[in-house]
Amino acid sequence: MSSSVSLRYGELGDQVADVFLPADVDAAGAVPLVLLFHGGFWRAEHDRRHVEPFARALAQEAGCAVASVEYRRVGAGGGWPTTLTDTARAVDLLPSLANAAVGAQIDLSCVAYAGHSAGGHLALWAAARHRLPTGSPGRTDTPPAIRGVLALAPTADLAAADALGSGRGAVAAFLGGNAAAVPDRYAAADPAVLGAPAGRTVLVHGTADKALPVTMARSYAAATGATLNEVPRAGHFDVIDPDSAAWPVVVSALRSIIRRPNGRGSVTVTDASMLSP
Repeated sequence: MSSSVSLRYGELGDQVADVFLPADVDAAGAVPLVLLFHGGFWRAEHDRRHVEPFARALAQEAGCAVASVEYRRVGAGGGWPTTLTDTARAVDLLPSLANAAVGAQIDLSCVAYAGHSAGGHLALWAAARHRLPTGSPGRTDTPPAIRGVLALAPTADLAAADALGSGRGAVAAFLGGNAAAVPDRYAAADPAVLGAPAGRTVLVHGTADKALPVTMARSYAAATGATLNEVPRAGHFDVIDPDSAAWPVVVSALRSIIRRPNGRGSVTVTDASMLSP
C-alpha cells in the first residue's frame, strides 16, 4: 500500500491535492512526479475521491509519486475561467510543494501530467499553455518543463464533444456556451485547436467508450503527433481501473513518458488481453 500526504496549493477549499508514494520510496531515491486530474465533466458532484484507488496503484506500479489534484468545478465556483486557473496554479506550485512535503524525494526534472476524461482535457491544456492566445487565462510564454502527458479517454476536442452532447451539455456548462456563442473561450481552452503539448503525449482510449468516442482520440493524435494506444473492448472507466485489461497498457504508457526520451508516435491498437501486469 502506498503512503500519502495532502497538500494545499491555494487558500480555497478545492485547491488541494493528495500525493501518493510507492511503498519503497525511501529505497528508490528521488522518484518521478505525476500530476493527475480526475474526470467527471468538470462538475462539482465528481471529485478526486473516485480516482484514489487508481492513483495509489499507479504510484506503486510505476514507482512514482502521484499527486491527485482537486480543482474548482461547475456548480461550486468552477467553470470558465476558474477551473483552468486552478489547473495552472496546481501545476505551477505542486511539484515544489510535494517535494518539500516528502523530504526532497521527488525528481523535479521528471514531471508529467495525467488525466482522465475531463481531467485528460485539463492535462492536455496545461501542457499547451504556451500555445494559448495572448491574454488567455493561464497562458505562459514558455513550454512547461515536463516529460509529457498521459491522457486517458480525454475530452481532447471540446467543440466536438459539445456537438455530441457529451455529459448532457457539460462543455457548454463549463465554458458558458457553445463555440458559436463564446469562440474566444474555445480558442483558449480546446486542446484540438492549441496544437501539440510539451513533451511526449500518449493517449489511452477504449474502443468501446460510450461517453467519449475513440474517434476523438484518433483525430487528436493525427493532428498533434501524439501516440494513441487503443484498448479493444474497453469502456470509458476501464482506463482508470487497476483491475481491468487496460491497466498494463496504462502503466506501460506512463513508463514510456517518465522513463524514456521525449518523442512523437503513432496509433497503436493494443490487445490488452495479451499483456500481463
